[in-house]
Amino acid sequence: MKKTTLSILTLALCGAAWAQKLDRSIKPKPAAAPEIKLGKTESFTLPNGLKVFVVENHKLPVISCSIQLDIRPELEGDMAGYRDMMSELLLSGTKTRSKDKLNEEIDRMGARIDANSEGLSGSGLKKYQDKIFELMADVAMNVNIPQDELDAEKKKALSALETQKNDGDAMVNNVSAVVNFGTNHPYGEIPNESTISKITLERCNRYYQTYFRPNVAYMAIVGDVTMAEIKPVVEKYFGSWAKQDVPVSNYTIPEVATTKLTKVAFAPRTGAVQSVVSVTYPVDLKPGSPDAIKARVANTILGGGSQGRLFLDLREKHAWTYGAYSSLNEDKLMGTFDATVKCRNIVSDSSVEALLDEMNSMQTVAVPDTSLQNSITYLSGGFAIGLEDPKRVAQYAINTERYNLPKDYYQNYLKNLAAVTPTDVMEVSKKYIRTDHANIVVAGSKEEVADKLARFSKDGKVDFYDNFGKPVTPSSTTAAPAGVTADGIYKKYIAAIGGEKAINAIKDIKVVMTSEIQGTPLEIMEMKKAPNMYKQSISISMSGQSMVVQKQVFDGTKGYMEAQGQKKAIEGDDLDDVKETADIAADLHTEKYGQKRTLKGMEKVNGKDAYVVEVVDKKGKKSTEYYDPATSLVVKKVSGEGDKMEITTYDDYKAVPGTNGFKMAYKVVQEAQGQTFNATVKTIEVNKNIPATEFK
Repeated sequence: MKKTTLSILTLALCGAAWAQKLDRSIKPKPAAAPEIKLGKTESFTLPNGLKVFVVENHKLPVISCSIQLDIRPELEGDMAGYRDMMSELLLSGTKTRSKDKLNEEIDRMGARIDANSEGLSGSGLKKYQDKIFELMADVAMNVNIPQDELDAEKKKALSALETQKNDGDAMVNNVSAVVNFGTNHPYGEIPNESTISKITLERCNRYYQTYFRPNVAYMAIVGDVTMAEIKPVVEKYFGSWAKQDVPVSNYTIPEVATTKLTKVAFAPRTGAVQSVVSVTYPVDLKPGSPDAIKARVANTILGGGSQGRLFLDLREKHAWTYGAYSSLNEDKLMGTFDATVKCRNIVSDSSVEALLDEMNSMQTVAVPDTSLQNSITYLSGGFAIGLEDPKRVAQYAINTERYNLPKDYYQNYLKNLAAVTPTDVMEVSKKYIRTDHANIVVAGSKEEVADKLARFSKDGKVDFYDNFGKPVTPSSTTAAPAGVTADGIYKKYIAAIGGEKAINAIKDIKVVMTSEIQGTPLEIMEMKKAPNMYKQSISISMSGQSMVVQKQVFDGTKGYMEAQGQKKAIEGDDLDDVKETADIAADLHTEKYGQKRTLKGMEKVNGKDAYVVEVVDKKGKKSTEYYDPATSLVVKKVSGEGDKMEITTYDDYKAVPGTNGFKMAYKVVQEAQGQTFNATVKTIEVNKNIPATEFK
């Protein structure tokens, strides 16, 4: 025991002596970058030109295979959007298997096969490797796209476009693509209703037959395999894949990449309470270029995370946003820089100014050693974690071949990363982080934000775009004709839908409408019974069966909402709202609900003039109604704000059978919570004596 105590005491004394010699004012030097061992990667090339890379990983009895096409396809042009559909169309059946048969064989193995316009992939248990390769080869060589599958994909695409019409992120992405690259570049082609509708089966088949060729393909195989066993399998299933000359398209160089002109592009967003902002432009930064690693470090310092200058300035210092970030992306054609933030309307211009200031500071303010080392450590850790994924290792092998990288590029990655200096960061920032030829793209409130951004534009102007990136002349509120009042507009509206007599004659009404969401049919049923009973149910149809997925019921006093088996009482503001909704003659009872209407002027709705009337209820809630001067009918309503905003448009008004001329819109489109519902009236029944038990 005494001997042990003496040893501990000796160590303590030695430690004290060491501490006396240690100068803590001198920061320790970073350790040398560790040597990278990527593991064993082997490769071979089939006679048809297919380049194959094999990475052994025997930890689990699984295998994965991916095929990547190195192509520069023709522009989509007036059929923009068809390449996005290829992920589904390529798995819609082959010459030897129907879609159902293909899915059945994949499911039986518990495997997975995916596809897109530039390749396909498959994975599963090793014991099924031959079958996985057989199915992948069938897709690579024998796709047979049925017309009905294309029609279904077009329908889904059109539905998806509806959901993006007032989505800030989608609007900024679309406008950024157009202003950065132009519409004559593959990165600047934006699908819209017109291009989706024009897509033909012949165009899809021509793309597949032209570009899915082995001589422009790389195959990566990762898993519990060896070169000796997998090579015969690849030869067996892919050896007959016919090679063919594949055309290479030339694309225009984005104008913004060669000019020094900062512009502001604005996409007006209805009811926006915040702006989505992006400072963006194309950069000529290729994968594996001498600047690539240095540029990653610079971007990490600027906006790569919560320690980036953008985050620390806009969030931590000013509290203008939940986060501000940047990206500097390499690409074989043309990379991009983006600095992004979401912020309140009132600080939108201040946020843009802060983004630009921090970008400029990268060129003038040397990065401190601590910040530099933190960024290098962060990137090093991400690279090291990636090496644990054999698929990443296989991708590195393909990248080395595809981009003509030095054979030791990835082996030396950490060494080159650790060698980046503050001078390197400043030099690449001067080259790639620029504010003198940027596009400042914003989606937000035109009235509250747009004019404030003009000062950032070189020409002092703000260019306006719609949600698809098409230049537009923004609608503006103009004065209504003399003598027109909100009360007068509303009285004409009551007369236009049939008048008080027709409205009061309705004692109960049942409306059934049809719609769909992501291709799934919906049926919306709504019933009202005087004086104030209400019921709504939403049903979906799948495999020929109908199922109620959401229900709302109000018996005149109390009510409940039910969805996914959960039932909740309607209370508070929701109860007040449903009481008004249940009132068949609510349009006649404006005083009861404390509604006050104010005429704001006139705006364009779908290209036609409309009166703009602001409505404020007794609780101060605001909404906006738009009336057609020619018909006096409501054509649009906007209520709520931010995530709770609803935009509803009305069309195809008809007199309801069984009434004395009462009119309703038979087509209704509602945008809410990122979803868009196009509903069409199927049936309307009036005064059929709906029993009160329906509202229990």
